[in-house]
Amino acid sequence: MYKCKEVNVDYLQNAPRVFRSLVEVAATPEQIFASFEEAGDWPQWALPIQKVEWTSPKPYGLGTTRRVWMSGNLVADEVFIAWEYPKHMAFCFSHCSQSLIDTFVEDYQLTVLPNGKTQVVWTMGMSPTGFGKFTMAISAPLLRMANQWMLGRFAKHVEKRVARQAA
Repeated sequence: MYKCKEVNVDYLQNAPRVFRSLVEVAATPEQIFASFEEAGDWPQWALPIQKVEWTSPKPYGLGTTRRVWMSGNLVADEVFIAWEYPKHMAFCFSHCSQSLIDTFVEDYQLTVLPNGKTQVVWTMGMSPTGFGKFTMAISAPLLRMANQWMLGRFAKHVEKRVARQAA
């Protein structure tokens, strides 16, 4: 595993590549966080993710760790750099199986809306290295669209779960 640069959420203000998506979810922040904490939910909406394994015990919080297996034989160890249940969580890579990324952060901000829904803002920032700089320059517009599409899938996934629990 390659060591990645561990940063805080301020990194997103000046990251070389930043992608932001937002969606309204017909669910409470607590219901959304329940999905965030469920390892099996991530592969249901984030297509590159094949498996998530929490490597820290509950309760999750600042400093919590997990390992994520993704397509392209990419494996990442993550550490949570923000955890304000049920409003905000963020993580960064601490290690990665490929040397294409020096720094990687994902940040999730939740805001209760007056219409009874919750807005989720997902911000992803990264510093690609080597060949990763070249591929990111080409794939950035597609990644931006894909992230918005996946966040829509996340909203539908959570809303279905909430409907099942209400039935």
